[in-house]
Amino acid sequence: MERTEPPRIGGEREMLRGFLDHNRGILATKCADLTEEQLRRHAAPPSELTLLGLVRHLADVERAWFRRCVNAEHDVPRVWSHDDFQAAFEVSRAGVAEAFAAWEHEVRRAREIERSVDSLDAVFHQPKWGTDLSLRWILHHMVEEYARHNGHADLLREAVDGRTGQ
Repeated sequence: MERTEPPRIGGEREMLRGFLDHNRGILATKCADLTEEQLRRHAAPPSELTLLGLVRHLADVERAWFRRCVNAEHDVPRVWSHDDFQAAFEVSRAGVAEAFAAWEHEVRRAREIERSVDSLDAVFHQPKWGTDLSLRWILHHMVEEYARHNGHADLLREAVDGRTGQ
């Protein structure tokens, strides 16, 4: 996945899309050029968090918000975790190519779904929380979700091979 810079001037929706794609690209950059073993490495003990686990988790997050919530595909299961987002972080038997393919697929679908919605003020029901949320809220939340996990990815990547920065 290509890393893009967010626009410096633009409307709210363009900015939200730009920052979300920028953060998606940061995750891809943090995982680039690593071996399968490095992607699976628990690099910040005692945490069992891995870069591969982050990719799997974010595939689930993309699907949960865009397909299940915005597109109302309630019968579509999560990619890895079924009832618990934590299961995505279990990588002992996870396929690396499969994880990246699933994440990239969910990102593509999320972009399509988001672009099909007319307004940031469109409201969607989030059944797990039993609440309604606007597309604006969902996009802001996704930027926050990636930014938080990219902080984790920063630390994991540095522990794996010393690489820092974006």
